[in-house]
Order: sequence, then C-alpha cells, then structure tokens
Amino acid sequence: MHTRRTDWLVPVSLMVLSAVPVIAGIARVAGLANGSPATADSARFHAEPTPVILHIIAAIPYSVLGALQFSKTLRQHGARWHRISGRILIPCALLVAITGLWMTLTYSWPAGDGVAVFVERLVFGTAMLVSVALGINAIRQRDFRAHADWMTRSYAIALAAGTQVLTHLPWFLFMSEKPGESARALMMGAGWVLNVLVAEWAIRRSRPRRVAITVSAKRQHHHAPTTGSRLQLQPRLRASGTKHTT
Repeated sequence: MHTRRTDWLVPVSLMVLSAVPVIAGIARVAGLANGSPATADSARFHAEPTPVILHIIAAIPYSVLGALQFSKTLRQHGARWHRISGRILIPCALLVAITGLWMTLTYSWPAGDGVAVFVERLVFGTAMLVSVALGINAIRQRDFRAHADWMTRSYAIALAAGTQVLTHLPWFLFMSEKPGESARALMMGAGWVLNVLVAEWAIRRSRPRRVAITVSAKRQHHHAPTTGSRLQLQPRLRASGTKHTT
C-alpha cells in the first residue's frame, strides 16, 4: 500500500504543478469565446486567437495524461492504456511545441519580455519539438528506453509553465514593482532549466545499473588454463650406451 501511494505521488505532484497554467488557459479560452474586451495583456490573443486556442486545447490533456505516464504501476499493469494514451500524447506534444513557437514568432512581446525571453522561448520550444521527434523515431525503432527518455524531456520543458509560477512567486511576494526584462528572463529561464535538470536526474536514476567487470576478474579469465591444450615434450636421450632391440 505504501509503494502504491509513493508511486502516485509523482503524477499527482505534476498535475498540481500544471494546475495554475491549465486554469489560466481555460479562462483565456473562455474569455476569447465569450468575446470579453481586450486588455493590454490579451490584445495579441484577440487579434490572432488560433495559435493560443490550439496551444491550450493541446496542453490540457498533455499535462494530465503526461503526468499519468510517470506512474510505474499504471505503465506495468496498463500496457494497452499506455499505448492508447500515447497516441493522444504525441499529437498533443507536437501541437504544444509548434503553437508555442508560432506564438513566439508572430505575437508582439508582452510587457516585461525582451530579447532574452524571446530567445529562451525559441530555444526551449525548439528543444521540445526535437525531443518529441526523437521520441517518435525511437518508438518506431522499438527502442522503448530512448522513447521514454525523450518524452520525459519534452514533458519537462512543457511543464515549465507551472514551474515558472513558482520562480516568479518570490518576486511578487517581496517586490512592489513589476520585474524588468533581466529579472523576467532570469525567472523564466530558471523554470525551464530547473525542469530539464530534474528530468535528466530522473532519467539517469531510472536506468539499470551496469555490472562492472573488475580487473581481477579479467586477469582471472585471461590466465585461466585452456582445456584441450597440448604440451609438447622433448624426449631426452640418455647417453647410457643401451642398445634398442627390434
């Protein structure tokens, strides 16, 4: 029972981490659908709603189903579920990455963003897209370990939206003014970098340990006697003067 509770701790934690951006995304889509008046922060979405709506529609199931993939119990005892959810997750992951880059390249920068944040969005958006592509290629080659690793990396990058809420939290708690471009870039980048580091740690922790061959074992194998070997013995002739009879 304790193992099962621990196994579900990671998926539930990931869902909680993604809750704020998911709720914000739902509110954004609802506002666009209801025709709410545009503000300085939402004007770009009202001008071109297609990428943001597609991004949010894909991000919600991706956040939830992606978190469930981290349950070892569910993966081991729900192989069919894993395959079905994977067919949903991969298109959602591609859509999240593509629309994220789409918005980065076409939308005007929101207040506080600058060149550094723009570059960060391009770098990590491209990294997510490449990770998903490599994950697809790995599953086609039946390399399940590489597939899991690359999909973990892509999910970590996408989930940075939730982590960035936490990296911004100290600023809003202790600072009265809005963050400038440098502070904004630092807090945004911290969310992505932190998630990537945690993902790499989880990937390496999940890999099976390789059995190392010690030097002594190698030496023992090298010097072991070979079966069936022939010893060539040189006969010694004794100079005793004895005659051989025929």
